[in-house]
Amino acid sequence: MLSGRPYHAFGKELESERRRAAELIHEYNHLPPGKWVEGKKILKKLLGSTGDHFALEPPFRCDYGYNIHLGENFFANYNLVILDCAPVNIGKNALIGPDVGIYTASHPVHPEPRSRDLEYALPITIGDNVWIGGKVLINPGITIGDNAVIGSGSVVTRDIPPNVIALGNPCKVHRKITEKDREYYHLNLRFDEG
Repeated sequence: MLSGRPYHAFGKELESERRRAAELIHEYNHLPPGKWVEGKKILKKLLGSTGDHFALEPPFRCDYGYNIHLGENFFANYNLVILDCAPVNIGKNALIGPDVGIYTASHPVHPEPRSRDLEYALPITIGDNVWIGGKVLINPGITIGDNAVIGSGSVVTRDIPPNVIALGNPCKVHRKITEKDREYYHLNLRFDEG
């Protein structure tokens, strides 16, 4: 599965690993509000690696969990779905909006191998300081560069370079992020940096 080659998704070993993940996810998603310490312990058992500071708003779903690696200061809003049949590496300071889907899994286009329950998976890499808007879908094999912003509702079908705003279906680069973007917030918004 991790090699990117076709595999049978319903083999006993993979079903057992998905069941383990499903049990931990169920436990996490049904914690009472305010049980952050208990929730982090469950996620640390489930996920491949995390920073010390991270948050995933429930409900959350994934296939295996151990293929997901989160950088420091990661935040995901409600209803994140990660199909982690291949590694999903997310950098530090990443923000993910609600209802986002990150899908490493895919199926053969030809109906004959697809009807034999074959699938394959390609890794996804999301860089540092990336902001992914709500309802974004990220397809298998995608890399999103550092500091990129992906607009809400986008369908990411190709790699996105660093330091850009990209949006649409299919997702395309809209423009580069510049110093004027930083100045906007200092000139037009008042906030306490302390």
